[in-house]
Amino acid sequence: MKVILLEDVKGTGKKDQILEVSDGYARNFLLPKKKAREATPENLNAIERAKQAAAFREAQKKQEAEILSKTMKGKVVHVTARGGEGGKLYGTVTNQEIADALKEQHNVDLDKRKIELDEPIRTSGQHFATLRLNAGISTRVIVNVTVTSK
Repeated sequence: MKVILLEDVKGTGKKDQILEVSDGYARNFLLPKKKAREATPENLNAIERAKQAAAFREAQKKQEAEILSKTMKGKVVHVTARGGEGGKLYGTVTNQEIADALKEQHNVDLDKRKIELDEPIRTSGQHFATLRLNAGISTRVIVNVTVTSK
């Protein structure tokens, strides 16, 4: 019997894979546990449409990330932090603070886990941060840190 797997099944196959399995295995294990469904023409078309929709969404995300990468390249993000004399900060500038500054100054909503720093920012001045926008798409921005006494 031909079936379409709805989830990964150890020892059998991966999700959305079309397999020829024995009738007993399909009727007694895969179908009752909703791990697979029969490979009818309607189900095959539904899987194909879902794959096309996912590919289209992924292409749109990649295109948006490329546009954002071009617009953000070399932009300056201003962050203020508490510190003492000589430009030393009391703590470090976190990725969350950079993400908040990006949202406030450039209207870019980015998760803090997608921001990478070369080294922790512990002094005032200019530092570089890399924004990972999508798989294989990243850009560098300048983080300008100014110190406030209170």
